[in-house]
Amino acid sequence: MTTRRLFLAALPAALVSACARPPAPPIVMRTAEPPPAPPPIPPLPARYGAITDEPYPVPAVPEGVVPPRFWRQEVDNPYPDMAEGDLTVDPDDGYLHLALPGGRALRYGVGTGAAAYDWSGTARLQFRRRWPRWKAPDSMIERRPEFAPYSVANGGMDPGPGNPLGARALYLFQNGEDTLYRIHGACEPQYVGKAVSSGCVRMLDQDVIDLHDRVRDGVTVTVLPSVRPARLETVW
Repeated sequence: MTTRRLFLAALPAALVSACARPPAPPIVMRTAEPPPAPPPIPPLPARYGAITDEPYPVPAVPEGVVPPRFWRQEVDNPYPDMAEGDLTVDPDDGYLHLALPGGRALRYGVGTGAAAYDWSGTARLQFRRRWPRWKAPDSMIERRPEFAPYSVANGGMDPGPGNPLGARALYLFQNGEDTLYRIHGACEPQYVGKAVSSGCVRMLDQDVIDLHDRVRDGVTVTVLPSVRPARLETVW
């Protein structure tokens, strides 16, 4: 009888023990692995060093800013219908191609026009200028009144450091009229390959000096239309 009472007394505890969940395993917190560091950009070629034999100094392009794909280089011409010496600008890829003989081209990295300011079409390279004056268009002065001192009426800005056209400018015309768009220097290295300008095609000064000396007046310049989504960041 004692044994039966002991069994019945122990039965509820046994049932509770049988229904109880086993203890949860300890939670091990894992430390997130840091993302891998991007590979370092290799050293810039010597052609992007400082230029000291110009009327005004051209500083070296800083290391580690311009990706290698935007460095000046000879490539197969992706536009085989281009006549030798013609220029084609692809704003989405950030490239300007100068057609060379034998199906080759010289490719430069460029900055192009931001949304609402970009321009596309075919133009004539009417003339070129070394260390040009910059004359702010009226449309720009409407947006940026602080540029009024550099208007056409006021004679523009003297050449040299700080001039938005940089060391060289190539002037684009259509049907004998100035489009007001230029291919020019003074592109800040961090903007090469990006669509942030007020419409012009901007190049590193080292590259626009090279292009100026290779190209000739009268060639055809084709700026392809952009198909990228609207870009909001703009530098003048």
